[in-house]
Amino acid sequence: MPDKSRPANSGTRTDTSVTAQTVAQLIRLGAQRFTQARLWFGHGSDNAADEAAELVLFGAGLKHEDAPAIYGQVLSEAQRTRVLSLFDRRIAERVPAAYLTNRMWFAGHEFFVDARVLVPRSAIAELIDRRFEPWIDAQRIATVLDIGTGSGCIAIATALALPDARVDAADISTDALAVTAINIERHGLQDRVRGVPSDVFSAVSDRRYDVIVSNPPYVGSEEMAGLPQEYHCEPVVGLFGGSTGLDIVRRILVEAADHLQPRGVLIVEVGNSADALEQTYPEAPFVWLEFERGDGGVFVLTAEQLTAYRDYFAAGSAA
Repeated sequence: MPDKSRPANSGTRTDTSVTAQTVAQLIRLGAQRFTQARLWFGHGSDNAADEAAELVLFGAGLKHEDAPAIYGQVLSEAQRTRVLSLFDRRIAERVPAAYLTNRMWFAGHEFFVDARVLVPRSAIAELIDRRFEPWIDAQRIATVLDIGTGSGCIAIATALALPDARVDAADISTDALAVTAINIERHGLQDRVRGVPSDVFSAVSDRRYDVIVSNPPYVGSEEMAGLPQEYHCEPVVGLFGGSTGLDIVRRILVEAADHLQPRGVLIVEVGNSADALEQTYPEAPFVWLEFERGDGGVFVLTAEQLTAYRDYFAAGSAA
């Protein structure tokens, strides 16, 4: 985490902004300004250059897939004005770039996002790319539940990877579900993906699924207080998981067995709260996954394990 006590650079434009004319020059300018302003990157990019590239291409109306051929393109004054305005807002407001562009990619697909939802980012995208194998045979996945769907990115990417599956996208936030609905329609999945207003399993009590997947709120109080400003632009309901970060995760562990088909699987991301989870349930048979891209903190449990450890999870939740 960066030192939040240090004052941020004002990001005031210099003469360099006048001489920066091409796509490449503006990307370099943006990266320089972002570095000087000590911005935080953790919402789809992890460095100033990538963040600047996204804002330059968006502001100029260009496509990422046309790079690197467009790097030498000289932008019009109107394009440059839009790009520099985005740079100014990114620095002054400390807002994630995705909220300025209203777009983010997840598992290879583009999603609409705004401040009603978290910016899509999860290592679960790799599992979706692999159609959840080897943890379950993809051929027999007929139903999936995504808890805490937010933008709907996990639910929708899952439906696109599994064209025969039906997916329930559940969230307690009606604001988030409005964004989910936008993305369901954009991807033409109204027949197979439905948004469900639900507090964890409250609205799906009579349903069982082959896969339950969740990237729930898992940030604890101490971590929440230390988050960079960019994260505080996101909805608290999507981040804060109680004092230890495990409030929602514990509920999922206790109740999931009642909502999984035999040989079904539960996949949950808990991020930096993984240590707290293992300390709470040291005897639980969590399988922690490794990823080629992105962070870890994602576990898998089978329906049979959840049933066998139901009382254990319930006792830990009551403690």
